[in-house]
Amino acid sequence: MRDHLGAERYQRCEEREGYRNGYRDRQLSTRVGSLVLRVPQTRDGSFSTDIFERYRRSEQAFVVGLMEMVVNGVSTRKVTRITEGLCGTSFSKSTAESV
Repeated sequence: MRDHLGAERYQRCEEREGYRNGYRDRQLSTRVGSLVLRVPQTRDGSFSTDIFERYRRSEQAFVVGLMEMVVNGVSTRKVTRITEGLCGTSFSKSTAESV
């Protein structure tokens, strides 16, 4: 955001190209649940982020890793523990199997 606006928060300078205008919530649905992300916005609406596209690629790699664990014989209990450690949330056995 600093690079986009050309100034830090509350900084007044000639190079400033806009102003912050809080955040908006954006829901990101994944195969393992939904996340609510706070996306910063500018007054004129000119700021956008590509994090959602990057996250989609990361999420696909994460799911492929889970599938490889199951295919290679890792128990669903271990897969569930691994995902809990990585994601900070718990998953049922059926969720781990359905992925």
